[in-house]
Amino acid sequence: MQSTTQYGGAGAAPITHPCSGARNINARDAEIHPGEIAIGVVIGRASEYFDFFVYAIASALVFPAVFFPFADRLDGTLYAFTIFALAFIARPIGTVIFMAIQQKFSREIKLTIALFLLGTATAGIAFLPTYASLGTTAIVLLALLRIGQGVAQGGSWDGLPSLLALNAPENKRGWYAMLGQLGAPVGFLIAAGLFSYLLTNLSSEDFLVWGWRYPFYVAFAINVVALFARLRLVSTTEYSRLLDAHELDPAPVLELTREQGSNVAIGAMAALASYALFHLVTVFPLSWIQLYDTRPTAEFLQLQMWGAGVAAVGILASGLIADKLGRRTTLGTTAALIAVFSAFVPTLIDGGESGQDIFILVGFGLLGLSYGQAAGAVTAQFQRKYRYTGAALTSDLAWLVGAAFAPLVALGLSANFGLGYVSLYLLSGAVGSLAALSLNRALEIRD
Repeated sequence: MQSTTQYGGAGAAPITHPCSGARNINARDAEIHPGEIAIGVVIGRASEYFDFFVYAIASALVFPAVFFPFADRLDGTLYAFTIFALAFIARPIGTVIFMAIQQKFSREIKLTIALFLLGTATAGIAFLPTYASLGTTAIVLLALLRIGQGVAQGGSWDGLPSLLALNAPENKRGWYAMLGQLGAPVGFLIAAGLFSYLLTNLSSEDFLVWGWRYPFYVAFAINVVALFARLRLVSTTEYSRLLDAHELDPAPVLELTREQGSNVAIGAMAALASYALFHLVTVFPLSWIQLYDTRPTAEFLQLQMWGAGVAAVGILASGLIADKLGRRTTLGTTAALIAVFSAFVPTLIDGGESGQDIFILVGFGLLGLSYGQAAGAVTAQFQRKYRYTGAALTSDLAWLVGAAFAPLVALGLSANFGLGYVSLYLLSGAVGSLAALSLNRALEIRD
């Protein structure tokens, strides 16, 4: 009969000895350093963001024609953006479901199921029949697979970002906090590069018939590689002990909401400017270019790739700045800069190629500086036993409130009322961030 040992109290998952269970696949005697955790964070986030941007780009360039040919280009794009938002609605639901799976089984099983679901849902989109061949059923299947992506993304939370933050040296927490955020520009670069290559080398007909499907196949392969890379770290006994030592285990969601609900809400709102800007420099301008034919789409994607490079530099810089000034100060300052930037949105987007170039490069730069510190800037106030679940739900709600409907709202407002309303939308996000950060500081002083 095998014996079991529990770390971290009754809520922790048992570890079976001597050599059974996923936790012991890569058991080592060596200590896990923050740099090694950071590698797992970057790999995991880059694969998720690649999936994310493949779908986002296809929503602007492909889905209006393939799944909504009965509508004009504007309405078709708005319909596509509506389905795009479903994943963000499903994401917190996925977090709750997979937290329960982790409590009943293990973190490794949860992560394996979530990433398999994410890869399957993403690859499944590549095989979808078009509206011309299947009618409304094709749209329903697209929506279901998009919901599957959202559920899986919620379930793929592995605790690595929280663990990284807690194990980072005191004077380098800003630096280590930004490492996971590098997955966003990396994922965008690969996704945009693939679509740009296909658009450049295929005819419009070939691209819409089969070319757009290829990035979704690639996404499945990348997910498989990322799964093994993350499991290799997650399955070590040292990793498990670190998680247990920091009480990074699921907590009951209702209890979390009752005891720490204000921290979840403030954390989600604190990054509102960053998440709103996220889609206003990636998905929205791509749909605008496509809709109004202002310049070649492949060329614009290449410009956005340069922007992603600028964002990566901004993310790196945010780590250095945050370690000097503090993460909350950095996030508040960048929110103020985004508010100023919002005033120039109409002039730049409507200012020809030079104006659009400035909009993309400056916008991505601000995105890098703000997004680099957007994750968990105020989650340190969670009590230890709520930190794991609280950080996951805070991220989910930040995406839902700040980013889910940004392409839909921005395109709808700009097409019907003018680009000035996009400025107001972005400004409202910046104001929301500044208000949340001020409230967070006030509560911290009071406590």
